Amino acid sequence: RIVPEVAEASIKLQKALADAGFGSRRELEEWIAAGRVTVNGEPAHVGQRIGPQDRIKVSGKLVRLRFAEERRQRVLLYHKPEGEIVSRSDPQGRPSVFDKLPKTRGGRWIAVGRLDFNSCGLLLFTNDGTLANILMHPRSGIEREYAVRVVGELGLEQKERLTSGIELEDGMAHFGRLVDGGGEGINRWYHLTISEGRNREVRRMFEAVGVTVSRLMRVRYGPVHMSPRLKRGMTLELSPEEVAALLKQFAPAIAAAKSAKLAADAEAEAFDAFDEFEGSDVAED
Repeated sequence: RIVPEVAEASIKLQKALADAGFGSRRELEEWIAAGRVTVNGEPAHVGQRIGPQDRIKVSGKLVRLRFAEERRQRVLLYHKPEGEIVSRSDPQGRPSVFDKLPKTRGGRWIAVGRLDFNSCGLLLFTNDGTLANILMHPRSGIEREYAVRVVGELGLEQKERLTSGIELEDGMAHFGRLVDGGGEGINRWYHLTISEGRNREVRRMFEAVGVTVSRLMRVRYGPVHMSPRLKRGMTLELSPEEVAALLKQFAPAIAAAKSAKLAADAEAEAFDAFDEFEGSDVAED
């Protein structure tokens, strides 16, 4: 396997639950400390190791955890329309992308990156927490491609600033590629690439050069392109063979994460960041 699996016969309880998508390790440690998790009918403790033979309950409900030898990595593609939030709950009661996803047993779908409420396009989901966090981590350097419609036309100086680097409040940012996509009237389309996913980064970069984004669509995430057969609001799950092929294509990013020892450490970090965004419009476009 490209993504390393736990070799031991047991695994830490909070990691197993995080891998299954129940929450961040920090959040799950709080659940365990609060007595919400039991192992074989007894209150669990943080750091407890479990195996396939153990019966785990969360808030009184039996959960099915898949261990290394039986876990099948699943990847789901979703064409997000505007007007949906990438969150399981929202104080404003807005529609959620998670309402459109097929049910998964023994875990939850985990979003690989985000798109904000007013953006559309390709979203990836997986049932594997480690894989999701590696693919989201900045050190993986995975390229995202967007089609962006703006009001007005970019001048040469604006294009140079966008590709050479712009100072945002959270650091420098630049597009890897910026290509004119045509347009009519005052609206112009541009295709661009970027290799990180900070909060509303694409929109903020255009705002920094005095241009307003009127539509933003993600069309590619790494080697995954949005298929023409994936219509708005529809999902498409990859077959096991397609997932295996996809992991091979992601191998450089996964190897970069492994060499930086992120396969374990980034999981807690990315899930914690995911929790901070939960219920908000924070997104990487």
